[in-house]
Amino acid sequence: MIRELQTLVAVAQHGTFAGAGEHMGLTQSAVSAQIQRLEEHLGFALFDRTGRSATLNAAGKRTLALAHDLLSMYARLGEQGDIAGQSGLLNIGAIASAQVSLLPEALALFRHDFPAWRIRVVPGVSLNLLAQVDSDELDSAVIIRPPFALSSELKWHPLVTEPFVLLAPKAHARRHWRDVIGAEPFIRYDRRSFGGRQVERFLRRTRIEVRDAIECDELQAIVELVARGMGVALLPEAAGLGAWPEGVTVLPLGDDTFFREVGLVRRARRDSQPAAERLAGCVIESAALAKGRA
Repeated sequence: MIRELQTLVAVAQHGTFAGAGEHMGLTQSAVSAQIQRLEEHLGFALFDRTGRSATLNAAGKRTLALAHDLLSMYARLGEQGDIAGQSGLLNIGAIASAQVSLLPEALALFRHDFPAWRIRVVPGVSLNLLAQVDSDELDSAVIIRPPFALSSELKWHPLVTEPFVLLAPKAHARRHWRDVIGAEPFIRYDRRSFGGRQVERFLRRTRIEVRDAIECDELQAIVELVARGMGVALLPEAAGLGAWPEGVTVLPLGDDTFFREVGLVRRARRDSQPAAERLAGCVIESAALAKGRA
């Protein structure tokens, strides 16, 4: 709750969630989410919200006084020296394909330099992981690049670019992808995901009509469905998927090829701890090594 208590102090000092967010490098929605979590944890409201201002109520004023005491004691822990400074917990989010491709080597590199630190890998889809980084619940996340501009409080580091291909049952190995995609049942990459939105935009742009059969967000599950002859799918050639099963064929899209960009998103903050900076650097280094081996 340390982050939430720091946010409480900032809101009390600046009078609004927006003002606190500007001071802390957070969006207004991220500040609101942190205060809501703190109120839910405590079991009572802290502010009388009127218009744009956020005024502490009686319970909020008592909590603020205790928050100052707790934060002061927490700050003194840092005075104990290297023992406190060399251990801790980092939270990194990752889409499924990144967990088996980019992260293993990145975590090995990080643990070599910071063996006392613990790492929690949080799975999820890109949209949810992005929101968790924005609300400061995650230190960073490996996600698909969003189809919209990121806020100025977030920093994007591109890692890998993956071309989309048409995955089809082996029987279609010698056919052109355009002759196959509309003739077979279509296994759709979930439209709620960033990658699925790219597929939807591609189909609209190329004016291709498909026969929707199944919609799924898990790429490995889609591959298995195609291998069982359930239909065809537009998927990225992601390293995390491994070798294609025996029962499928990959049909390149040629000049129509489109790509998904996977990258690391984190908060653009000046007070990042060295361990968090090193973990981000290890993820970027791991992606560079993977490109060199490709």
